[in-house]
Amino acid sequence: MAKGNHKRIRGKPQIHSLLEHYQPIDGVVDEMVDAAGNPRPVWKHFIEALDDLGAEKLGQRFARADQYLRDAGVYYRVYDKAGANEREWPLAHVPLLIEDSEWAAISAGLVQRAELFEETIADIYGRNRLIEKGILPAGLIAASPEYLRPVVGTTPAGGHYLHFCAFELGRGPDGQWWVLGDRTQAPSGAGFALENRVATTRALSDIYGEMHVHRLAGFFRRFRDALIGMARESEGRVAILTPGPLNETYYEHAYIARYLGIMLLEGEDLTVSGGRLMVRTVSGLMPISVLWRRLDAAFADPLELRSDSQIGTPGLVEAIRRGAVATVNALGSGLMETRALLAFLPKIARELRGEELLLPSVATWWCGQATERAHVLANIDRMVVGPALSTRLAFEDDGQTTLGSTLSAGERAELVARIERDGGAFVGQEAVTLSTTPVFVGGWLEPRPASLRVYLARTPEGWTVMPGGFARVGLSLDPTAIAMQRGGQAADVWVVSDRPVERETLLPQEGDSFTRTRPGSLPSRAAENLTWLGRYIERSEDTVRILRAYHVRLAETSDPDMPLLADVRDYLEPFGIDVETAIPSGLIGTLDSAVYSAGQIRDRFSPDGWLALKDLSKTIHQFATTVAPGDDATRAMTVILRKLAGFSGLLHENMYRFAGWRFLEIGRRLERGIQIARTLSRLTSPKAPDGALDMMLEIGDSVMTHRRQYPVQAGRRTVIDLLALDPLNPRSILFQLERLKAEIGLLPSVGGEGHMSPAAKEILQLNTAIAIKEPSDMTAKALDELAYEIGGLYNSLAKAYFG
Repeated sequence: MAKGNHKRIRGKPQIHSLLEHYQPIDGVVDEMVDAAGNPRPVWKHFIEALDDLGAEKLGQRFARADQYLRDAGVYYRVYDKAGANEREWPLAHVPLLIEDSEWAAISAGLVQRAELFEETIADIYGRNRLIEKGILPAGLIAASPEYLRPVVGTTPAGGHYLHFCAFELGRGPDGQWWVLGDRTQAPSGAGFALENRVATTRALSDIYGEMHVHRLAGFFRRFRDALIGMARESEGRVAILTPGPLNETYYEHAYIARYLGIMLLEGEDLTVSGGRLMVRTVSGLMPISVLWRRLDAAFADPLELRSDSQIGTPGLVEAIRRGAVATVNALGSGLMETRALLAFLPKIARELRGEELLLPSVATWWCGQATERAHVLANIDRMVVGPALSTRLAFEDDGQTTLGSTLSAGERAELVARIERDGGAFVGQEAVTLSTTPVFVGGWLEPRPASLRVYLARTPEGWTVMPGGFARVGLSLDPTAIAMQRGGQAADVWVVSDRPVERETLLPQEGDSFTRTRPGSLPSRAAENLTWLGRYIERSEDTVRILRAYHVRLAETSDPDMPLLADVRDYLEPFGIDVETAIPSGLIGTLDSAVYSAGQIRDRFSPDGWLALKDLSKTIHQFATTVAPGDDATRAMTVILRKLAGFSGLLHENMYRFAGWRFLEIGRRLERGIQIARTLSRLTSPKAPDGALDMMLEIGDSVMTHRRQYPVQAGRRTVIDLLALDPLNPRSILFQLERLKAEIGLLPSVGGEGHMSPAAKEILQLNTAIAIKEPSDMTAKALDELAYEIGGLYNSLAKAYFG
């Protein structure tokens, strides 16, 4: 970052308070103020509105935006020496404002660049005229790990290599926007741009409403419609392919899938059959014809690309060769991110399109050519030197890129020697001085370096540009600190018009035709995770009810050795529940497993459901360090039960009754049936200590019901009748079996129409057998066997639907 004498903004007194300490830096373009220190026209109203609010109210509003992001579960995975950890999304609350006319020029330059990249990739994987004419060095292309030989000569389905691109821009000291890097592999951040917009408008809704800011929804609607249109041509489905929850931007993958209503899949969900890409669903194999991949191409197929990949799909390359699936973007398109290619783009543009670049790239020289290498060595103190084949931006590299002016004499000599010895491995780039944009720090606005990421999507009408994107903003004046992995922040980008803009949404327009999504397309992995989520939540609730009953009695007697409490301890011990700890680790582990299962299917969770589950997890972890056995634990268990009920209620009342809900419900009913049968067997045994029957009614949440139903004191037969055989008691075993029979009967057929699945036959037999039982038939042994048989239903379901 250039340094120099600082200037204070000059202007009208009424807009000075928040800017009192704002000190633009000499030699650096500031997005908010011009060279004379006056607010630019597009910023003037915005600054005045901020000033009217004042620092205190702004701080409160920005805190609301941060709270929204926490509530929505927006996170970014950071990798450091301590490993991977989730970091709250770092919102820079003040948006970057750009005039509509300036945005039009940026858009035109990026559309030209996207078209140029399309033609370049087609040539590299096709006729190779650029290499034949010496415009591109063959060695440079061949050496790139992004050049994928298995797809050479393959024309992508639909005819296009690129469908979704992103470009990183920076404004230099001359006021010109420069392209710092290209994203053609699997561009990330579009979902975060949406969340930036939602959070920022939550804080500044009145200001946003007064200014004519272009909306983002139309961009996503047009791209979604384009993807669906491509899929309809080949009678398949659209899916997003993610590396999985451990990926740094997995939240965004799930968010985009949920926002657009597209399946989110992992490599293991897919298989290639008969040359077609298929997804394993609960209704069998279903074709996928458009795959928006969010993983690097090299990992996509372990058969023909990286053999060590565990996140790809064997045979995917063959399906692509056959034209059975279109990938967004085509495998091999990540080649255009190679840093050294920036040096050749001007010549490529003239060769392929007869044009000069409207938006120039940051000046780049590939050191594999003698003249260019000599130029870099002669000007190394003004250069950023890095690996030629890197696909990362200079400020994103971790220890691989060097700013020549910061080197000692010895380091400089060593770098020069390496370049002279192996010039083709290096590029030199002009050191970029990024423009600054305001951030809110301690009640004042201060300048920070920023870059701009812009997204383009292909539609039947051509490329469309997202009117905004997001800006990466530094925490300090160091331009390398804008990278997200290095603590950078993200700001919304407002493209402001001087006239009202169209209020676009994802909703169809009046009169538009529509079709419902075909049923039965629930991926098997998602069905399995939904089932286990239901089981883990129900298992947690059962454990909490038993623990609450235990601690109520412990608080009353202060005698942990009383027979009933000792019996409960012995019962829970094999399940890893240690009642001597108020919040046992086994209970925490079960709830953590529920969070894990839910995390595998984030695209199928509403923000409210995810928030409720995370709040539940947070509560139980807090209680683990603060709650003591006895009365304190009793109250804690009541709080946990309420939150469990709240989460279950959200799912039950809000989830659409499709196959996913059925598997969740089946998981709940399986687990409740198993737990009630096991606990009944123990607490209604002839050997059970005094008070066991009353505890059983309490655990089964049926104390009041028993009093109304039976005009006698609780006895073994009445407790079993109510909690095992009453079809109207939602806590009884028979009730669970009735629900299982209904839900399993509605699952997609796996044996052909008119044929009952093995699981459907098993539940029918089991339900009928229990429905005709008498309380006297339900011995402890019979109840244990029943728990085992209910558990066996899961194995039949897994074999039919999760394989």
